[in-house]
Amino acid sequence: VSRSATGAPVPADSVRDRLVAAAFAQFAEHGFEATTVDDIAEQAGVSRRTFFRHFATKEDAVFPDHEALRREVAADLERNHSDPPLAAVCRAVSLVLDDYVKHREVSLARFELTRRMTALRDREIASVHRYQVLFARYVRERIDPKDEITAELMAAAVVTAHNSVLREWLVSGGKKDPRRRLAGVFAQLREAFDRSAGTPADSVVA
Repeated sequence: VSRSATGAPVPADSVRDRLVAAAFAQFAEHGFEATTVDDIAEQAGVSRRTFFRHFATKEDAVFPDHEALRREVAADLERNHSDPPLAAVCRAVSLVLDDYVKHREVSLARFELTRRMTALRDREIASVHRYQVLFARYVRERIDPKDEITAELMAAAVVTAHNSVLREWLVSGGKKDPRRRLAGVFAQLREAFDRSAGTPADSVVA
């Protein structure tokens, strides 16, 4: 249990969400640069110390779940050696889209913010790259440790497909659930790899 600015107890499971909501409200009203940690904490009704229990910087409040989500995706891949490699990666990256849809308002607010702030956009691009590295390593280990090219191509294709569908959804204002669209794009992706390889890409299981 954390304490509010007035000393009242605040349920720990709600503090983080309140801080994120407060941060985006402040960013929208005053701009990212002008908003301080104290502003965010005050709006959330907690102390400055409580803010720093959850986030190291205000930038971290923009991407509250990225690290935890990447760990979840990595764990899903670790558990999944029954699906073919490409299918496993497609399923794992779908967890990312699920999270964006689940936190729709934060996702839309972050999209608008990162479009205006180069530093935040660069941080998001770096996060995307870490996913691609994770996927390439997984595919390489499953098909052939020496086949870096195929692994990189598959990983890049999956990430590009996911990001394209995600961007469509964000640009539309999150009006339509994008998960069926992503499933269709992934089906096209698997077909493309099948045709280029001459054999089903999903048939390779190590």
